[in-house]
Amino acid sequence: MPEKEVNPWLIAVSVMLATFMEVLDTAIASVALPYIAGSLSASTDEATWVLTSYLVANAVILPASHWFSLRFGRRRFLIICVVIFTIASFFCGAAPSLGFILIARVVQGAGGGALQPLSQAILLESFPPRKRAAAMAVFAFGVVVAPILGPTLGGWLTDTYSWRYAFYINIPVGALAIYMISRFVHDPPYIKNAKASPFDNLGFGLLAVWTGCLQVVLDKGQEDDWFGAVWIRWAVLALVAAFVWFVIHSWRKKDALVNLRTLKDWNFAIGCSLMLLLGLSVYSTITMLPLFYQEVLGYTAFAAGLVVGPRGFGAIAAMPIVGTLGSRIDARYLLTFGFGVFGVTSLIFGTVTPDTSPTTLLWPIIITGFAMSFVFVPITTQAYATLKNEQIGNASGIFNLVRNIGGSIGISLAQTMLTRRADLHQHDLAGAISRSSYWLQQNINGLTSYLSHRTNPANAAAASQMQLYQQLGHQSKLWAFVDVFRYIALTCFGCTALVWMFRKVRPGRKPPVGAH
Repeated sequence: MPEKEVNPWLIAVSVMLATFMEVLDTAIASVALPYIAGSLSASTDEATWVLTSYLVANAVILPASHWFSLRFGRRRFLIICVVIFTIASFFCGAAPSLGFILIARVVQGAGGGALQPLSQAILLESFPPRKRAAAMAVFAFGVVVAPILGPTLGGWLTDTYSWRYAFYINIPVGALAIYMISRFVHDPPYIKNAKASPFDNLGFGLLAVWTGCLQVVLDKGQEDDWFGAVWIRWAVLALVAAFVWFVIHSWRKKDALVNLRTLKDWNFAIGCSLMLLLGLSVYSTITMLPLFYQEVLGYTAFAAGLVVGPRGFGAIAAMPIVGTLGSRIDARYLLTFGFGVFGVTSLIFGTVTPDTSPTTLLWPIIITGFAMSFVFVPITTQAYATLKNEQIGNASGIFNLVRNIGGSIGISLAQTMLTRRADLHQHDLAGAISRSSYWLQQNINGLTSYLSHRTNPANAAAASQMQLYQQLGHQSKLWAFVDVFRYIALTCFGCTALVWMFRKVRPGRKPPVGAH
């Protein structure tokens, strides 16, 4: 219990601000990448390290956040993280060179890594079990809505002012979060009385190696043809070796930095599995849909953000419903509904054509946001339902790390599939067209005649063939997006079966002691 009675909703708003700021910044920075590259005289490939450096530092700190909260006190550590994140945001915005912003992003990622697990742990402990679904609905606002609003807000700030304001916007939000956390958040007795074990140097080093290698391989794999590149093979070898050693070490060592024995809890293990699949499917859709509008339909980043932005309205509308139903209905029914609806909308996204208008997918986009809340909130409450309060801090770090890894893997797989399927469809379409076909010759002659009046007649024939080739590539990319959306739908439908692996927990009631 806190030192003095504090309304838990004030605590919820305090920690949600920190989470919202951290997740929003990740989405905003991805939109501003081309502008960052141009401003700092860097290539687009070099600019992607602005994202990668942040994610690596973020992933390393995530599961280690529980030890730091025991060592420094959770409230104090949370404030320190927000301060670091806010100051680093200023230096990211003021960066004069690529090297400077990469260093600032590493510091920012280290500060932001602990914000999600700490916020989640504080929320779960501040509310009684019967109200945890409502608390997670508030937390979902930061985790679910922020990535949706990020591209729109980032595009508007970048186009209207500068990419630097994508980072400066964190300063007032961070200042407000620091004030509210210091005012309303207090440590529970077990945190105050706990003594942190000696720092697990080996566990932390192994964690840094395998998470760093994983993120770099996922980020650069498609560019360098995956295992066709020698350096990727070595990186994967280091990843596997460090990961296996880390698992063995963290499972056997009594005072490991990350206590993997929490995964012995059946519901928590199933929750982590579903959260990994959530990243593979849901976050892939969030990334692929704006990309479709930009690459196939030719929208700007800001326009694409506006088109997919209504997903946020669906998520916000679902939160009070999920918060109410979560304490009354078996979470497995809510999860089945959420994954099922998301799978159906993904199939609808798989019907896109070059004639798709900004409003064609309006309702499916809104419904996906609605379904996301029915997925994220029940997974969280069900995964933590049979854990003791003392286990929640460590479990939260693992849970959020799994979600981030799932998102990274999902996005990387989707981008790889997009490239490979586009090549396959282009090969198939080109093979189905005969050079001597009447249709092809008619189109070439018509285009040649049209272009000969608007350009050099000697180049008109070549230009007409190039025009048809571009149309072929355009159609191939469209079919690749269709394939990706359909595979995402299959993943979602598969999740509806895995949901029923959860052991039933009576809604709104604390589980029996034996369930721990």
